[in-house]
Amino acid sequence: MADLIHLVSDLLWGSVLVYLLVGIGVYFTVRLGFIQFRHFGHMFSVLKNSRKADKSGISSFQALCTSLAARVGTGNMAGVAIALTAGGPGAIFWMWLIAMLGMATAFAESTLAQLYKTRDSDGNYRGGPAYYMEKGLGMRWMGVLFSIFLLIAFGFVFNAVQANSIASAMSGAFGFKPLYVGIFIVLLSSSIIFGGVKKIARTAELIVPIMALAYLLLALFVVLSNVEKLPDVFTLIIKSAFGFKEAAAGGLGYAVAQAVINGVKRGLFSNEAGMGSAPNAAASATPYPPHPASQGYVQMLGVFVDTLVICTCTAAIILMSGKFVPHGTVTGIELTQQALSAQVGDWGSIFVAIAIFFFAFTSIIANYHYAETNLIFLEHNNKKGILFFRFAVMAMVMFGSLATLPTVWSLADVSMGMMAIVNLVAIILLSGVVVKLAKDYNRQLAAGKLPTFDAREYPELQSQLEEGVWDNLAEGAEQDKEVKRTRLQVDNS
Repeated sequence: MADLIHLVSDLLWGSVLVYLLVGIGVYFTVRLGFIQFRHFGHMFSVLKNSRKADKSGISSFQALCTSLAARVGTGNMAGVAIALTAGGPGAIFWMWLIAMLGMATAFAESTLAQLYKTRDSDGNYRGGPAYYMEKGLGMRWMGVLFSIFLLIAFGFVFNAVQANSIASAMSGAFGFKPLYVGIFIVLLSSSIIFGGVKKIARTAELIVPIMALAYLLLALFVVLSNVEKLPDVFTLIIKSAFGFKEAAAGGLGYAVAQAVINGVKRGLFSNEAGMGSAPNAAASATPYPPHPASQGYVQMLGVFVDTLVICTCTAAIILMSGKFVPHGTVTGIELTQQALSAQVGDWGSIFVAIAIFFFAFTSIIANYHYAETNLIFLEHNNKKGILFFRFAVMAMVMFGSLATLPTVWSLADVSMGMMAIVNLVAIILLSGVVVKLAKDYNRQLAAGKLPTFDAREYPELQSQLEEGVWDNLAEGAEQDKEVKRTRLQVDNS
């Protein structure tokens, strides 16, 4: 069985997904007019007003933090180290490239998730790829397939992987026994998960920005302490990406292939663009500006922060440390800990252990949120089913804390790859809707208006949308603008 899983993983990541991810990233980049570069600054403008929410949804900032909670975890620390040892420094370049292209893909999938979102029986917004497959394409079977892959990947496998990373880091830094670490993770995760989607969002909003900033500042300290090495690091990454160093030795083709495969694989595992996971958080948000495309901009920023900021920090720490050995036996979180300790002293290993704990813990609760949303899609909010699922997820977290996981990692790659394929097919089929929404948003923005989605202007879409979700948005936005004008007049007087 293990051999079959490894075979399927190699097939998916050795050819199918490399072409799909790059090709679809290029496709959306071109069709959306290079939106991730042209409107780079606008991502931050949307973020300024991202704290608004209503009784049905979380804020856009909470949705960003929830998606970052899932993104920022083992992929940023252990995954970057694995990409470096397996694919060489050139893998980092391909991680950058897949992230830049993936920003356009993330815009597409998160915009669609916002458009086709629904309300569950508790009145909370829910949505994601399964929902736009059912509503936008009329293919519930496709949504069911996607949901099953996501439940395997995010409900079970990834949570085991995250718990395993926490247990390994805590054991290495403090000598804690994995059993006790596992029990602590289960108890802490349960206290958040059983509180529902809004408690998950509030926890992510509190923890993720603090830990991301702390890690960024530490990486900045390391880079500034070794600033003379920075040009050599970037030169090494670029040369290795295209096999310039290996060409003389006759290993060009193999070296480049390994750099591409490992860079793309770990890049997707880290930033998740195109996988269909982050849209589950994006759909839960109350967007501001009140338009589906605004959540696309927010989630583009998430991909940028994850890979081009945090993953680059990890790569810089490792490559500047002198601890990196191509195809070496030390890899994963152990390599990151050793690299940071070489730069700042023994407390570096402790810092990584603490960072892994918080990043991986928030990944567990965000992964659960994604899985619950898709379980609701399958079971229509069956309370007993959700309760049973929560206990099953906690059991998998406990298992991950205690087990060795080489086969589980391969299963994660397979389930993630199948998710991505189903989602990528769906967003290509719905690409016309994405372009239509992007043009509508940017037309209003260029005219100096607050971009507001009015479903009445798109009768071809109106019948596909959940009744009551978008119906009164235009009137609400006009009232909001009128209130602001009144306040401004009072202030001026």
